[in-house]
Amino acid sequence: MRKTLLDAAQQLMAQGITPSVAELAEHARVSRATAYRYFPSQSALIAAVVDESLGPILAWDSTSSDAATRVDELLRFAFPRLEAHEASLRAAIMVSLQQHAEASAGKTGNEPRLVRGHRVDILKRAIAPLAADLTPAQQDRVAQALSLVYGSEVFLVLKDIWELELPEITDVVRWTAQAIIAQAVSETRPAKK
Repeated sequence: MRKTLLDAAQQLMAQGITPSVAELAEHARVSRATAYRYFPSQSALIAAVVDESLGPILAWDSTSSDAATRVDELLRFAFPRLEAHEASLRAAIMVSLQQHAEASAGKTGNEPRLVRGHRVDILKRAIAPLAADLTPAQQDRVAQALSLVYGSEVFLVLKDIWELELPEITDVVRWTAQAIIAQAVSETRPAKK
């Protein structure tokens, strides 16, 4: 039943609808009680859809011992998946932004906050080979910088604002990621006299 509900939610999101749990129940033709048993809130529903969509990315790993290669592999693997599940990622961003706006306005309701983002762990795994040369603070800086080129927000900026297609998007993020890593590595080398 959970898979049926997740599929129904993805169908609605593909139509531009970010469903509440009640709307999902109606669309899936199940009782509200059944839908709420699996997803007690819209946040839980959206988080489950995103986790289902991005599951292979969350499980990504590399056998390379070179950080630049690992990051490049991650980007080439992840961005096609982001494109394939664009609707659910847009829904997650929309719900997250709406909840943030409501909280900022002091209008917090009973709905738990949607917690987004697995990118910290994924990026730290990707740059793991840099641990031999960088301090933990330097590693964090590299991962933080890579956060600016990895993720659904980056995908949407390059698609919506720059009107790029997937190959161009992937090229831009790969190029930028390599520049970030090259800069970090260059800072660890002693200056030439």
